[in-house]
Amino acid sequence: MAVTTQARGSLQYEEFYGFVQSPFTLAPDPRFLYPSPSHEEAIRLLLQTIERREGVAVISGDIGTGKTTVCRTVLEQLDMKLFTSLVLNPFLSGDELLREILLDFGVISREAVRSGRIMAASRHELIATLHEFLTSLVPIGASGVLIIDEAQHLSLQVLEEIRVLSNLETNRSKLLQIVLVGQLNLIDLLKQPQLKQLDQRVSLRAVLTPLGRMDLEAYVIHRLSVAGETGQVAFEDRALDVVLRASGGVPRLINLICDRALMIGAQSDARVITTQMINASVVSLGLHSPSRPRRWWPEIQIGRLASLFEWRRWTNRVSS
Repeated sequence: MAVTTQARGSLQYEEFYGFVQSPFTLAPDPRFLYPSPSHEEAIRLLLQTIERREGVAVISGDIGTGKTTVCRTVLEQLDMKLFTSLVLNPFLSGDELLREILLDFGVISREAVRSGRIMAASRHELIATLHEFLTSLVPIGASGVLIIDEAQHLSLQVLEEIRVLSNLETNRSKLLQIVLVGQLNLIDLLKQPQLKQLDQRVSLRAVLTPLGRMDLEAYVIHRLSVAGETGQVAFEDRALDVVLRASGGVPRLINLICDRALMIGAQSDARVITTQMINASVVSLGLHSPSRPRRWWPEIQIGRLASLFEWRRWTNRVSS
């Protein structure tokens, strides 16, 4: 039975196209991670660095390239013997960071934090408590992993605290693996003279890059499939070309554009997402125009050029 305009207006596009959930959600769900070459390499190297207990790792990338999703994907694949702390708020003091780590590791309780008993502990006591806990993990082959997202916002004082934590080790290996995740300027931040000692402890530097045309198409197909797509919608090849130009291959922008285009498509009872729908999506989102750069001559057609040459030749003949 055909879906009426009134019925379509009451449907979310997920229901109209038969999706179990939105295929282009902005949530960092590891199930939706598309393993582009740079993402797959970053995950592989990070897991290897953590397994080998090599110390500090840095994952960087432009805004919206999927850094947080990579973090959560890595966390899902870690050995059960690893105690993990994922810090999403970089605007912490050194003491606050230490308390957050101890809380995530289960060394202290949230009730102890609320009651204020932990607030009285000195930085030395907090570090000593963390060191004692990590040392107790050695006999069972376990260790700790600290991942800090948006690390480009960390203060110099907290970065120095992280350097101190990177020194927690036995004669054979590090007790705490530290992963700093941030935008591209994180690399420049670590190059500052006062952070030289921390920078020298970085054993892995991986950069997430935007998607190319082939990866973009595979990315869209992958997300549609994970969301439960059963052949009820498809994207024109030319529409994906426009997505690439408008998004620059950045996954977050791809998600925004495709999500809005599916809304527009469902409202039109369309089973194919066209270039026009993508253009409308880009405009509604306030992104830059998806049209190709204009050259100075495109509007002059060959016929008009021929007429112009004939006119010039006639005027030259008359003037001579």
